[in-house]
Amino acid sequence: GDREQRVNLWFDPAADFHTYSIMWNHHQIVFYIDEVPIRVYKNNEARNIPYPKLQPMGVYSTLWEADDWATRGGLEKIDWTKAPFLAYYKDFDIEGCPVPGPVNCATNSRNWWEGTAYQALNAMEAKRYSWVRMNHVIYDYCTDKSRYPVTPPECMSII
Repeated sequence: GDREQRVNLWFDPAADFHTYSIMWNHHQIVFYIDEVPIRVYKNNEARNIPYPKLQPMGVYSTLWEADDWATRGGLEKIDWTKAPFLAYYKDFDIEGCPVPGPVNCATNSRNWWEGTAYQALNAMEAKRYSWVRMNHVIYDYCTDKSRYPVTPPECMSII
C-alpha cells in the first residue's frame, strides 16, 4: 500500500483490446501494456529493501471511486453519465506456481520466467520504459515530497 503511480495512457483503452501483463519473478516485477513496461520494481534485498517473494499473488479486477488521489485531487471529474463501466477479457492466461504447490516451484530455474532474459529489462524495454516515465507518468509516490519527505529506499534503485 501507499506506493501508487499513475500513468496517463497514450491510447484510448476503450477503443480496442490491449495486452496487460505482469512479469513477477525473483529478480523484478514488471507491469506491461502491449509489451511496453510501465512500472518496474527491482529485487533489492541485497540493499535491505523488502521484496514480495514469499506470499501468493492474487488477480482481482475492480472499479472504485478514488477521487481523492486517482483524479489528481479531484481535478479530473469522473463522468458518471457514462456508467455502467464495462471491462472485457479475452485470451486470459496465468503461468506460475500454484499455492500451495511443490516446494521447489518458486525457485526452480527451469521455470521460463526465471531465465536470464527476464532478470532485467532488455535495451528496447529500457528505452520504452524511459519514454513512459518521461511522457506519461503523472503521479509517482517516489517524487511526492508532501507524502514522503524522505525518499523511500526502493525509489533510489537504478532500473
